[in-house]
Amino acid sequence: MTNNVFQHGTVGGLRIHVMPTKAFKTYAISLYAGIPLDEKTVTSTALAPFVLRRGTATYPETTQFRERLEELYGAGFGFDIYKRGDYQIVQFRMDTINDSFVQSQESLLEQSFAFLGEVLTRPLVEDGSFRPSYVATERETVRKKLESIVNDKIRYAAERCIEEMCRNEPYRLHPLGQRADLDQITQKSLYESYNSWLDDAILDLYVVGDTTAEEVEKLVQRHFGRVQSEAGLYSSKFVPVSVNEVRTVEEKLDVSQGKLNLGLRTSITYKDDKYASAIMYNGILGGYPHSKLFVNVREKASLAYYASSRYDGHKGIGTIQSGIETQNYGKAVDIIEKQLEEMKAGNISDLELSQTKAMIRNQLSEIPDSAFEMISYDFNRQLSGKERTADQLLGQVEQIGAEDVKAAAETFQLDTIYFLTGKEE
Repeated sequence: MTNNVFQHGTVGGLRIHVMPTKAFKTYAISLYAGIPLDEKTVTSTALAPFVLRRGTATYPETTQFRERLEELYGAGFGFDIYKRGDYQIVQFRMDTINDSFVQSQESLLEQSFAFLGEVLTRPLVEDGSFRPSYVATERETVRKKLESIVNDKIRYAAERCIEEMCRNEPYRLHPLGQRADLDQITQKSLYESYNSWLDDAILDLYVVGDTTAEEVEKLVQRHFGRVQSEAGLYSSKFVPVSVNEVRTVEEKLDVSQGKLNLGLRTSITYKDDKYASAIMYNGILGGYPHSKLFVNVREKASLAYYASSRYDGHKGIGTIQSGIETQNYGKAVDIIEKQLEEMKAGNISDLELSQTKAMIRNQLSEIPDSAFEMISYDFNRQLSGKERTADQLLGQVEQIGAEDVKAAAETFQLDTIYFLTGKEE
């Protein structure tokens, strides 16, 4: 069995991905559940996992739930909610010590599957709905998380720029939902939406550790029996959005430092053969401390407290984030736009190319050190339908020259300028 290769299969409504390896002392288990981002369901889908972690049929009290994890030699359990392209993804994770390192009567892998299967499919139900106190408490948890975004102005500006740019697309929605929807969600309506979410979600279960695909399939049949939905596929159809004119949005809040964010559209996505050129483009533009934005906007012109860029390959958009003095708005926009033009003109030095390749090489070569990083990388394949190992991606990155980055730059079109500024005195 070669190392670092996932074996793929399907059991019922679950796609299964197993990497048998003795490289780690733990089992890494990850379950992804994805549904299309939708205004009607986004908030209840986000709230459900918070309630699921409070109690199950066997461990109805939150203290029992936590004690059970302690009994599994301090197994780690957690979840994340995020968006990838136009999908809202809930990811459950478990990290359990390998059976060979402990004296346990029953397999810890089996007990972890039993626990995760129960969290997902056998929550605590009272009178045909979730426990009211759990729903009430977790509603406040989600509300506070959404409110904390408003208080963190850097995050807030980044979210608002996306909201404005994608105002007619599902991608505008925050993966944690909308504060205005929380009060409408009752224990009964949440239980109903949880059931339809479980029926409709695209489910991918990953296991990395000292096991086999056959063993995992048996454990799935035993502990995820309720999951009957057809194992669907993520739709990877992508329609590039063409930009007719740049939109400028200014918002005033009580801030001492202006936040200038720009949104760009590109036709290059994760499944595109030019993906390596796009990540090189982002790296040279603003992904790292040696990038054009950092050097020219922050260091040379002293116009920004921070200046960086990001690229979302599942959605085909790039974003630029910077913090500036409000009176420097015009200068900052000019100098940022100049960096975009420099990229399109192919004014890229050998040093910028080699430093960016070194940074990407470091990131990609660290993936095999972490089971969850390998899982996360492979999940990109499920989302995009594109086969490309980290080694293959690295090989493509190493081949890229200034002309390739210039060609990628020509696909990035400025779409939205969002400026968060202070209220007038």
